[in-house]
Amino acid sequence: MIRRGWMNTLLAGLLIGLMSINVAAAELVMFESATCPWCAAWNRDVGIIYHKTEEGQRVPLRRVDVDTPRPADLRHIEGIVYTPTFVLVEDGREMGRIIGYPGEDHFWGLFGELLRKTDAGAGS
Repeated sequence: MIRRGWMNTLLAGLLIGLMSINVAAAELVMFESATCPWCAAWNRDVGIIYHKTEEGQRVPLRRVDVDTPRPADLRHIEGIVYTPTFVLVEDGREMGRIIGYPGEDHFWGLFGELLRKTDAGAGS
Protein backbone atom coordinates (compact mmCIF):
# COMPACT_ATOMS: atom_id res chain seq x y z
CA MET A 1 0.00 0.00 0.00
CA ILE A 2 2.84 2.41 0.80
CA ARG A 3 4.51 1.71 -2.53
CA ARG A 4 1.32 2.36 -4.43
CA GLY A 5 0.79 5.70 -2.65
CA TRP A 6 4.36 6.70 -3.41
CA MET A 7 3.93 5.77 -7.07
CA ASN A 8 0.69 7.75 -7.36
CA THR A 9 2.39 10.79 -5.83
CA LEU A 10 5.28 10.46 -8.26
CA LEU A 11 2.97 10.13 -11.27
CA ALA A 12 0.89 13.11 -10.14
CA GLY A 13 4.05 15.20 -9.78
CA LEU A 14 5.24 14.21 -13.24
CA LEU A 15 1.86 15.03 -14.73
CA ILE A 16 1.81 18.47 -13.11
CA GLY A 17 5.36 19.09 -14.36
CA LEU A 18 4.47 18.11 -17.90
CA MET A 19 1.38 20.31 -17.87
CA SER A 20 3.50 23.34 -16.93
CA ILE A 21 5.80 22.95 -19.95
CA ASN A 22 4.87 25.38 -22.71
CA VAL A 23 5.95 23.52 -25.83
CA ALA A 24 5.26 26.38 -28.25
CA ALA A 25 6.48 29.28 -26.12
CA ALA A 26 7.05 32.73 -27.48
CA GLU A 27 10.53 33.79 -28.47
CA LEU A 28 12.13 36.96 -29.71
CA VAL A 29 14.13 36.18 -32.84
CA MET A 30 16.94 38.63 -33.54
CA PHE A 31 18.03 38.62 -37.16
CA GLU A 32 21.55 39.99 -37.07
CA SER A 33 24.81 40.21 -38.96
CA ALA A 34 28.40 40.19 -37.73
CA THR A 35 29.04 43.33 -39.82
CA CYS A 36 26.07 45.28 -38.38
CA PRO A 37 27.12 48.18 -36.10
CA TRP A 38 23.55 48.55 -34.80
CA CYS A 39 23.53 44.87 -33.80
CA ALA A 40 26.78 45.46 -31.90
CA ALA A 41 25.20 48.46 -30.16
CA TRP A 42 22.14 46.40 -29.18
CA ASN A 43 24.40 43.64 -27.86
CA ARG A 44 26.32 46.17 -25.78
CA ASP A 45 23.28 48.09 -24.48
CA VAL A 46 20.57 45.43 -24.16
CA GLY A 47 21.94 42.02 -25.09
CA ILE A 48 24.09 41.67 -21.99
CA ILE A 49 21.08 42.14 -19.68
CA TYR A 50 18.16 40.91 -21.80
CA HIS A 51 18.08 37.40 -20.32
CA LYS A 52 17.97 38.87 -16.79
CA THR A 53 14.90 41.03 -17.42
CA GLU A 54 11.28 40.07 -16.86
CA GLU A 55 10.73 40.32 -20.62
CA GLY A 56 13.75 38.14 -21.31
CA GLN A 57 12.53 35.49 -18.89
CA ARG A 58 9.10 35.52 -20.52
CA VAL A 59 10.29 35.74 -24.13
CA PRO A 60 13.76 34.22 -24.59
CA LEU A 61 16.06 35.61 -27.26
CA ARG A 62 17.01 33.52 -30.26
CA ARG A 63 19.72 34.82 -32.58
CA VAL A 64 19.77 34.16 -36.31
CA ASP A 65 22.67 35.25 -38.53
CA VAL A 66 21.23 36.60 -41.79
CA ASP A 67 24.41 35.55 -43.61
CA THR A 68 23.78 31.85 -42.97
CA PRO A 69 20.94 29.57 -44.07
CA ARG A 70 17.78 30.27 -42.09
CA PRO A 71 16.56 27.54 -39.70
CA ALA A 72 13.70 25.49 -41.15
CA ASP A 73 11.19 26.64 -38.53
CA LEU A 74 11.78 30.31 -39.46
CA ARG A 75 11.75 30.07 -43.26
CA HIS A 76 8.17 31.38 -43.38
CA ILE A 77 9.28 34.75 -41.97
CA GLU A 78 9.76 37.07 -44.92
CA GLY A 79 10.92 40.61 -45.47
CA ILE A 80 14.06 40.61 -43.37
CA VAL A 81 16.03 43.38 -45.08
CA TYR A 82 17.62 45.37 -42.26
CA THR A 83 19.61 44.27 -39.25
CA PRO A 84 18.83 44.04 -36.54
CA THR A 85 15.24 42.97 -37.02
CA PHE A 86 13.48 41.54 -33.98
CA VAL A 87 10.53 39.24 -34.66
CA LEU A 88 8.23 38.10 -31.87
CA VAL A 89 7.21 34.53 -32.69
CA GLU A 90 4.57 32.59 -30.78
CA ASP A 91 3.25 29.15 -31.69
CA GLY A 92 5.28 29.40 -34.92
CA ARG A 93 3.52 32.60 -36.02
CA GLU A 94 4.92 36.09 -36.31
CA MET A 95 3.19 38.35 -33.81
CA GLY A 96 5.07 41.52 -34.68
CA ARG A 97 8.48 43.00 -35.34
CA ILE A 98 10.87 45.80 -34.53
CA ILE A 99 13.13 46.94 -37.36
CA GLY A 100 16.42 48.56 -36.45
CA TYR A 101 17.95 49.78 -33.23
CA PRO A 102 18.35 53.53 -32.69
CA GLY A 103 18.77 53.12 -28.93
CA GLU A 104 17.88 51.32 -25.74
CA ASP A 105 14.81 53.44 -24.93
CA HIS A 106 13.48 52.92 -28.44
CA PHE A 107 13.87 49.15 -28.17
CA TRP A 108 12.29 48.73 -24.73
CA GLY A 109 9.41 51.08 -25.61
CA LEU A 110 8.55 49.28 -28.84
CA PHE A 111 9.07 45.85 -27.32
CA GLY A 112 6.77 46.69 -24.41
CA GLU A 113 4.13 47.93 -26.85
CA LEU A 114 4.46 44.74 -28.89
CA LEU A 115 4.05 42.58 -25.78
CA ARG A 116 0.96 44.56 -24.66
CA LYS A 117 -0.66 44.14 -28.08
CA THR A 118 0.10 40.42 -28.01
CA ASP A 119 -1.32 40.10 -24.48
CA ALA A 120 -4.48 41.97 -25.52
CA GLY A 121 -4.94 39.64 -28.49
CA ALA A 122 -4.54 36.58 -26.28
CA GLY A 123 -7.19 37.84 -23.87
CA SER A 124 -9.88 38.35 -26.51
